[in-house]
Amino acid sequence: MSSTAPANHVVVIGGGILGAATSMHLARGGAQVTLVTAGSLANGASSRSIAWLNSSGARSAGYHNLRMLAIDRYRTWSAHHPESRGYIRFDGAMKWASPDKTFRETFAFERSNGYDSVWIDRADVPQVAPDVNVDAVAEEGAIYNPGEGWVNMPDFIPALVTEAVANGANIMEHAGDVRVDVQNGAAVGVILGDGTHVAADRVVLATGGEVPAQLAALGVTVPDATPAAFVLFTDPIDINVKTVLNTPRVAVRPTPDGRLVLDADWAEQSVIVGDDGSFTVPDGSVQGLLDEASKVLAGNPKLTAHRVGAGLKPIPGDGEPVVGPVPSISGLYTVFTHSGATLGLIIGELLAEEILIGTPSPVLKPFRLDRFDTGTATEETVSTGAWAPVLQN
Repeated sequence: MSSTAPANHVVVIGGGILGAATSMHLARGGAQVTLVTAGSLANGASSRSIAWLNSSGARSAGYHNLRMLAIDRYRTWSAHHPESRGYIRFDGAMKWASPDKTFRETFAFERSNGYDSVWIDRADVPQVAPDVNVDAVAEEGAIYNPGEGWVNMPDFIPALVTEAVANGANIMEHAGDVRVDVQNGAAVGVILGDGTHVAADRVVLATGGEVPAQLAALGVTVPDATPAAFVLFTDPIDINVKTVLNTPRVAVRPTPDGRLVLDADWAEQSVIVGDDGSFTVPDGSVQGLLDEASKVLAGNPKLTAHRVGAGLKPIPGDGEPVVGPVPSISGLYTVFTHSGATLGLIIGELLAEEILIGTPSPVLKPFRLDRFDTGTATEETVSTGAWAPVLQN
């Protein structure tokens, strides 16, 4: 990416996938970049994501297109960074419906869009996914998406930051409560937790589930459906799990070090949020996820918990991304979305390009903040079946 304008100083707030990817693309394009994050890199929502790379299920055309571009960027990254192939994988994903549901319409929708989707009869599951327990699969069968995969954020985000630094970016971790400094209706920099001011020509707010509150403090409202959530990391297991699973009671994906990452909508709803903002996950929910994951894996392995990651799961009010300039504050841009793992590379690229050359991206047009002000919110993400709450990672 090249800039047609003099490089600006851009401060990016947020050390997750969206902040890291945007910083890398800005630095590649010649901007002076400072990435600031409250804690360490990759310690927010990006650290507790199933990180399933997909455009599975029914969704608006614009959102599907964005997700397909996003998956393409991951394939390109993997092709040019061979070392990433241990933590970016495209080994396929499988999903099936609960007993009172059917995924036939979901399958038909995916095929109507040309999505790589295959209907698998129950008896044929071992041929495509030998790591799956056939007895757990719905009697009607399952949907197999051969082109889907996963990314491990604790590996990928440092790789993005390393490339950003190689292109001149400055990284400031443990900066505390970072605020956008707005003067006379324009973002002029940020104020770090210790009161230090960092001047900037542009500011990007990419702080995950904290974005709505931080914008509200600036007088800007963004509809917010962010829940408390958690994922569970298991201890290493002996069986070789490759397939990402989205089942009625649990979502499962492997990690590079032989563990599994688990989550589920029913478990997420059990998270207790304290008055001090702390998150508590009941022991019963942890054991419940372990039991449900064991049921869907071949051989029903005994699974034990390594750690739990709990916090806010960013979801805009209509389910679709919010990306681009904040209309009421000159020089301020924001990124607020679910599926940050899938969307990170492409959103970072397109947003950086907008900042560098000043030309809005047609791809991002449906996802502007001002859609809520005009009453023209994009079509809500359509969910199909009991697996929908865990679909958009």
